[in-house]
Amino acid sequence: MGEIVNLRTVRRRRDRAADAAAAADNRARHGRTKAEIDRDRRAAAQAERLLDGARLEQGPPTEA
Repeated sequence: MGEIVNLRTVRRRRDRAADAAAAADNRARHGRTKAEIDRDRRAAAQAERLLDGARLEQGPPTEA
């Protein structure tokens, strides 16, 4: 005779495994480490400072 199986438990285990696989896929696609986020934030701030430093100031228009 076969082993008695609780179908509800099997279904829950299957669903949890599917959810875990989906979560791992989402982490791989969307997840970034804190170091990566900080690095990108510092690079953006540096680029903004560089751009602001190279900006030309425009005076009032002169009439000729």
